[in-house]
Amino acid sequence: MATFQADDLKKLCVDLLKKVNVPNEDAIIVSNALIQADLEGVGSHGISRIPIYLQRLLEGRINPTPKISFLQNSHSVLIVDGDNGLGQVVTYRAIKEGIKIARKSGVCAIGINHSNHFGAASYYCQLACNEKMIAIGFTNSPPGIAPWGGKKAFFGTNPIAFGFPTGNQIPVIIDLSTSVVARGKIILAAKQGESIPDGWAIDRNGEMTNDPNEALKGAVLPMGGAKGSALALAVEILTGILSGASYGPHINNIYSDEKSDPANVGHFFILLDIEKFMPFELFSNNLGQLLEEMKKIPTVPGNDEIRYPGERKHRNYEKNLLNGISLSIEVEQELVALSSQLEVPFPSPIYTSEQNLH
Repeated sequence: MATFQADDLKKLCVDLLKKVNVPNEDAIIVSNALIQADLEGVGSHGISRIPIYLQRLLEGRINPTPKISFLQNSHSVLIVDGDNGLGQVVTYRAIKEGIKIARKSGVCAIGINHSNHFGAASYYCQLACNEKMIAIGFTNSPPGIAPWGGKKAFFGTNPIAFGFPTGNQIPVIIDLSTSVVARGKIILAAKQGESIPDGWAIDRNGEMTNDPNEALKGAVLPMGGAKGSALALAVEILTGILSGASYGPHINNIYSDEKSDPANVGHFFILLDIEKFMPFELFSNNLGQLLEEMKKIPTVPGNDEIRYPGERKHRNYEKNLLNGISLSIEVEQELVALSSQLEVPFPSPIYTSEQNLH
């Protein structure tokens, strides 16, 4: 594995996206979201996604220059048509517009349609936290989970995310898929030639599998059995039905090489302006006390600390910002090939695994 400076990888992303006609400002938005995921240790939603984005942009299956439209049907409801743009661009602009509305009305519900894969949902919750707002986010995705008791993928892995500002630099960020594991981790395992753990997925015959390629042909298991399947359905209703996007098996997968219509992924967010409920200082003090009391709970053997959601990612972020982001050989090779194809300089690593061993 080779390790690269985060800024160098971010510049690589920007340069590659610009080569396929993504405007500079939009390329920066996408690159910031991807590299933040890598910095936080979520490589499945980081720069490893760039190759498939570029391929679909080149094929015309994703619009590099969308005309995103906003329809405000009431003081607190915003409907966003992403015009088949990159999910990060569509969602970033929707959240920024929703923050303005929530600042006035106290709450904004945002339904987004005609979008694409937007990376890590936690990124958009952090945008709201930066404005001292609470965010609740959902997205649907191509079929990945079988309904409980079924053996064919029907729902997406349909993540649910929450963001709560704490008054310091580490907000409470909860980001989880309604599946046992994010499908992106299985995609990354397949790309890297690795097996997957027991209990992650079934093959197309409904049998448990450790082969990520067979898992991608089958289905990821829902989190918590029937409960996860029920949550996936709830997310599908909000992001697909209510937002006016595609839903269930009608969402096209950007990883499929079959010619298809745009994915029409749907997202749904709720933004809450804390100041409309109580003074922010009171909220942050009470939340701080809650977290402090939680951290004082005695730990089980083998665990020396209780962390709240968001702390580990923040520590990863600081460590990787200092030490660099490591890319697998497979991901690096894909990026090198794309850089050569699009005539974009590929950055030099800080060090390779061989250098690190010495």
